[in-house]
Amino acid sequence: MIPALEKAPNSLRVATVNVNGLRAAYKRGMAEWLAPRDVDILCLQEVRAPDAVVHELLGDEWHILHAEAEAKGRAGVAIASRRRPVATRVGIGDDYFATTGRWVEADYDLGRSLLTVVSAYVHSGSVGTPKQDDKYRFLDVMLKRLPDLRVVADHALVVGDLNVGHTTLDIRNWKGNVKRAGFLPEERAYFDRFFGDLGWVDVARSLAGDVDGPYTWWSWRGQAFDNDTGWRIDYQMATPDLAAAARTAVVDRAPSWDTRFSDHAPLVVDYQL
Repeated sequence: MIPALEKAPNSLRVATVNVNGLRAAYKRGMAEWLAPRDVDILCLQEVRAPDAVVHELLGDEWHILHAEAEAKGRAGVAIASRRRPVATRVGIGDDYFATTGRWVEADYDLGRSLLTVVSAYVHSGSVGTPKQDDKYRFLDVMLKRLPDLRVVADHALVVGDLNVGHTTLDIRNWKGNVKRAGFLPEERAYFDRFFGDLGWVDVARSLAGDVDGPYTWWSWRGQAFDNDTGWRIDYQMATPDLAAAARTAVVDRAPSWDTRFSDHAPLVVDYQL
């Protein structure tokens, strides 16, 4: 039996994970991971499943917002929550990405405040290809959207697989990846702005301090998982007051390679609001 994570008292638990295909994740044991976690808001990326399948697998106890990608078997993001959102939006605001399944927003009335949660899946990219051009275009739109989120709600939280390691602490083998998508100086500069002049906070890094990792993604190949040769590319980015309310951030890493339900591990944060 998978043990529960101790939950901070009177807290809102937000979990995010790239499932690498929801149907495959459930076949590998995602339901057994989720059952004891007492998650309030669950954000998913790379869902890669029709809407009906998402509802069937997660079940009726969740309120589900899902953006399926037009391209079959690609991308897809979702937010599943125990409480009903007061408003939802699909898309980041650029029609170019309207059917790509990469950005959804949900607003929650917490009683004394309004919280906006975003589940985002940034392109992985590939140097010198149209995929990298799309990645930069998406990051450019994020620069425009993030300030707007701070204006509309009391608290805002952007979570998901953002596919960039921000600093050398975020990739075990960073020296071997300086010319690879995911650790390019041009990509990392966007995150300098997210966590700099735009005023957002990298919650997991804030709580972990200046340590290597903790990583959230490891290749399926070789001994990457066993040797912890990973990348920290999954984030919870919060507005300052919300970040200050974060009590714990845990990369909920599987105990062994063969018990993983995805090549990403969930990032679970408890907020006391």
